[in-house]
Amino acid sequence: MLRLAVTTAAETLDRMRDPLAARDIAVEHLTTTGRVVDPGRPPERRFDAGFVYPSRLMAGGVVDGRRGLPWVNDRAAVATSRNKAGVIAALSRADIPVPETRVVSNAVSDDDVAAAATDLGFPIVIKPNSATRGIGVAKVHDPDSLLGVTDYPDLVHGFRATGDKSYVLQEYLPDARDYRLMVVDGAVVGGVERRRPESSRAAGGWKHNVHRGATAVATDVGTELRELALETAEALDIDYLGVDILVSGGRAVVSETNARPTIDDRKYDAGFWDRLAGVIRRTAGSASRA
Repeated sequence: MLRLAVTTAAETLDRMRDPLAARDIAVEHLTTTGRVVDPGRPPERRFDAGFVYPSRLMAGGVVDGRRGLPWVNDRAAVATSRNKAGVIAALSRADIPVPETRVVSNAVSDDDVAAAATDLGFPIVIKPNSATRGIGVAKVHDPDSLLGVTDYPDLVHGFRATGDKSYVLQEYLPDARDYRLMVVDGAVVGGVERRRPESSRAAGGWKHNVHRGATAVATDVGTELRELALETAEALDIDYLGVDILVSGGRAVVSETNARPTIDDRKYDAGFWDRLAGVIRRTAGSASRA
């Protein structure tokens, strides 16, 4: 039986165990944080492949150094997807529709930031370039509010140890419908629409992140959105990818991607586990051929 090291915990790990065991893939949790490790000591357990590269890239480097695992979504895939501005640039080059965006690589003067925002047109959305789950995302309606918000990344970026010294300014899409499509090995295996609670909408809320209270509802997405998701995964060369698409005013754009998406098979098409198992086996096989 193929042994798969899974570095994510919680729902995804539990949901993977039985379906993959039925396909001769043993799922085991590989802890990468909250521990003390001797990097020169060989690991006690052997795995055939990893799923997916740890979110803490430095911790992942230690795992790689000790184990040399092939990964379903390796370090490059995770780093590529996490870089919001990099994804926008790559998709733009591939003629895939994306929101109007400006990336601010600090240090940048207030005048330059204000000019970029004015070019986009208020209101605009400000995002950390590499955060997830909607953390640090804000909407601003005027230059004073803009500079008040950007004071915070300016302060953080002032520390030499800060790795990513960039953030994103992006057009705000009013009344957008928010979709997450799952792509596995060149096929869309399901999609959800993320809906805000009625109380949030009534109070003027606009974020659709599930971790901020939105609900992911399975939906039969149309051909246009499926093609956008497939083109996105192909452009980024990532086999297992969550693709976030916003639809506003008859326009669909790819807003972000996630190479470490939570598995929720209750909302996926039949055949999801077979396709995922195929990717895992191919990944493991690539190591044996190397």
